[in-house]
Amino acid sequence: MSTSYDIRPLQLRLLAILEAFDRMCRRHGLRYYLEFGTLLGAMRHGGFIPWDDDLDIMMPRPDYEKLIRHSREWLPEPFEFVCFENDPAYPLQFGKVQDASTTLVERPHLYYLGGVYIDVFPVDGLPDSPKEQQKLYGRYHRLKSLLYIVWRDPYKHGHGPSSWWPLLMRRIFRPAKVQKMIRDLSLTYPFEKSKYVACLFGQKLRPLDRVAQLGDGTPITFEGKEFMTVVNPDEHLTQIYGDYMTPPPPQEIQQHGFFYLDLDHPYRDFDPSLLPKSNLPKSK
Repeated sequence: MSTSYDIRPLQLRLLAILEAFDRMCRRHGLRYYLEFGTLLGAMRHGGFIPWDDDLDIMMPRPDYEKLIRHSREWLPEPFEFVCFENDPAYPLQFGKVQDASTTLVERPHLYYLGGVYIDVFPVDGLPDSPKEQQKLYGRYHRLKSLLYIVWRDPYKHGHGPSSWWPLLMRRIFRPAKVQKMIRDLSLTYPFEKSKYVACLFGQKLRPLDRVAQLGDGTPITFEGKEFMTVVNPDEHLTQIYGDYMTPPPPQEIQQHGFFYLDLDHPYRDFDPSLLPKSNLPKSK
């Protein structure tokens, strides 16, 4: 089961989430930055990459923590912030701002029922030494892989030997324990006291000078509206993608291919019996 959809209505719903998020951040003095494909789209297309079906932002850890504490009072309905700190059924190590008037199941083997969303990646402090930075990054990604193993359906690839390792890991580690290990590691170096910071979730470690490269951000236009991003977006995107102004060939273009998507009905009204039974572990 995979949902086909007209991408533009989805993009407009994502844009509405981003606009509400931006208003909240401005009202309460929170910093954030358009990142990854969203920033690339702003620079190359003036908005969404035509085939892109998500939005990415990053947020300094202190601001991210304020969002966790105050999102229920600061975000207007139908928007809500979800993360493992406020939802034990949440399977990822970063949060999302979602539209509760919609329904989305992204991947059945990593089941989470919510709405369409924008990703919010915390930016954490790093040690000064490049060698120690790589050690921290390596530990983070080992824990990230472990979190995926203990959350995903162990029978994704069948009931044979491929299921033995995830079943064993689920006996040893509870998701909440792995989430806490990731959080504790991420907080090792306080953001405001670190010269270098990074979004640890990325596929490569890309340290940023906290003051010179990140700072309080700079305005950028996305879909005709003003949002915030890093101080030098061209330099930042070149570091990530190289020649980012040249679109990829058609065979390299990818979309999520969401398992279930409904822009017209709230996820709380969804009947889970319509989906295959989940083999998720119970969180403690």
